[in-house]
Amino acid sequence: MTTTTTAPRPVRRAVRLLLAAAVLLSAALGTLLAGAAPAAAHAALLASDPADGAVVATAPAEVTLTFSEKIAVGDDSIRVLEPSGKRADTDEIRELGTDGGVVYGVTLHPGLPDGTYTVAWQGVSADSHPVAGAFTFSIGAPSQTTVALPAQEAGGGLVGTLYDLARYAAYAGFTVLAGGGAFVLLCWRRGAAERPVQRLVVRGWITATAATLVMLLLRAPYTGGGGLADVFDLAALGDVLDTKTGAALVSRLLLLGAAALFVAVLFGAYARASAEGADGAQGPAAQDGPGTDARRDLTFGLAMGGGVLAAGIAGTWALSEHASTGIQPGVAMPVDVLHLLAVAAWLGGLAALLTALYRTPSIEREAVRRFSTVAFASVAVLAATGLYQSWRQVGSWSALTGTRYGQLLLVKVALVAVLVAVAWFSRRWTQRLTDPRPGTGAKGTADKGAPGKGTAGKTSGKGTGKGGRSGGAAAGDGTPPAEARRAAQLERQRAAVAAAARKRVRDADAERSGLRRSVLVEAGVAAVLLAVTTALTSTEPGRTQEAAAASGVQAAPAAPAGPTEVELPFDTGGEGGEGTVRLTLDPARAGSNEMHVWAVTPDGKPLDAPELKVSFTLKAKEIGPLPITPDRLSAGHWSAGSVQIPMPGDWQIKVTVRTSDIDQTTVDETIEIG
Repeated sequence: MTTTTTAPRPVRRAVRLLLAAAVLLSAALGTLLAGAAPAAAHAALLASDPADGAVVATAPAEVTLTFSEKIAVGDDSIRVLEPSGKRADTDEIRELGTDGGVVYGVTLHPGLPDGTYTVAWQGVSADSHPVAGAFTFSIGAPSQTTVALPAQEAGGGLVGTLYDLARYAAYAGFTVLAGGGAFVLLCWRRGAAERPVQRLVVRGWITATAATLVMLLLRAPYTGGGGLADVFDLAALGDVLDTKTGAALVSRLLLLGAAALFVAVLFGAYARASAEGADGAQGPAAQDGPGTDARRDLTFGLAMGGGVLAAGIAGTWALSEHASTGIQPGVAMPVDVLHLLAVAAWLGGLAALLTALYRTPSIEREAVRRFSTVAFASVAVLAATGLYQSWRQVGSWSALTGTRYGQLLLVKVALVAVLVAVAWFSRRWTQRLTDPRPGTGAKGTADKGAPGKGTAGKTSGKGTGKGGRSGGAAAGDGTPPAEARRAAQLERQRAAVAAAARKRVRDADAERSGLRRSVLVEAGVAAVLLAVTTALTSTEPGRTQEAAAASGVQAAPAAPAGPTEVELPFDTGGEGGEGTVRLTLDPARAGSNEMHVWAVTPDGKPLDAPELKVSFTLKAKEIGPLPITPDRLSAGHWSAGSVQIPMPGDWQIKVTVRTSDIDQTTVDETIEIG
């Protein structure tokens, strides 16, 4: 009598709850990413001289910018533009040393006229991400400026989206390649002969290689704010190859080329040796048969070579991204390599296990147990390395909750917790899993039908029945072609029947089905976790973001806020001195604005006041008041077409209304200028 074990109802309910938690965390991640600006700067502008929004009496000899870390700069990386848009600098950018950061300076032309000047800067931070921004200062007094900064920021637009997708694909491909290979060598050597596992690892290699090549071609427009057409600019590609990131991408391509040889040996000679060992004996005897020493040596060689290749490929990320800059880079880079290898061993092995459970005839319980041990060790390494990386990149509790990097890190930690919880359920299923008996799908019949061993070939070789004799005669005994075709068709039918029988046996295994479901949930959470990890690599670290916020520097102008309108009731105290002032400012952003002011009586009629004046003050920067005397257009309507707001912020607007020689009042309101 056969007893079928099914999953306890509370266990199934818990798995569903964990899957729902993963979906909710995914939604939270999507909301977080959707509400954030793309590609935040990683080298923050800490200070400038002149300061953002400053009004200086005489023209300075140079403009200096202080960054939180070193950036790669070119001739046009720092531009100072006159109000007319003409270059005011000499194109000579110099690194002036360190003073609370890395200081760069650009010399200005002598004899510059008064007015508002725009400083636009762009470069590549030491962690490979593009940084850009702009601010203004004035000589003498603020003025109108015709400078129009490019709408396309470096690292944004279609090119930025494609680059981010390629970055995710590169991580995912490497994870599957390295983790799948480790799963075969450490957990399931017989899996080297299974076609589904082979296809998974090969596709991981193809994905990682193609994504790296795409990143290399997109690198120039990604960092320079260009378009897709710039991928064909060979001169720009040559400049990329001279950078640290370009060298890392090329090194990754070369290492992936060497990894192709590793994959070929793993699924060639090693797969044949593993298949011969499995066919020669069952159980422990298979480990001690003829050729065992040779297989053991081949396993050791592949493990060592594959480990070196995986560490080298992981090192290309460590050498060009967050770990290579900031505090303690000498410690951070090897820690980052360990972190990436642990991620690959866990998540890539999980993908290989899922493939084995769904696409192969069988997988032994011992192989699943070995992977459970590997996954546990990987989680331990991830916990240790992740704790260090979190301290290094976040730096404070306030940054953990108050910065986008810290918020993404919290989402990642929550996803890891969900993944570990689901893995616990998978471990329970593993304890229940039993190896199928010979002839039921895992060994014996199923092994003979495994890809690479050839069920049809073995059956025809044995020559059972007429079909077997016909198949053998067709090879060289002059059998008519019609009989040969019938023999081949018979063999295909036998193979299809055998495959269907194996599938029925596999799907009837309750323990295997339960394990498949829990591993499927793990894989879904792992995919989201990998997306969060990729997002963290393109997000400004919390430590840097807090330093930039503390400096008070506005690194880049905000997007136009659109027209702003305020209504201010007033009463000058005299007869007919009551009314309301309505003021509009368009587009309500730093730079030139158009202002209209209307004054009306309580019954809505125009109030033609003898005098009306407006001023703007930014108390946070101690700028102003900047007086504006609008022109009278008609009764109760005044206008000014070139109201110059030097910088974004919360500006106080004061409107002074005089209704007679002695009756006057001033009302104010604070508005946000983008």
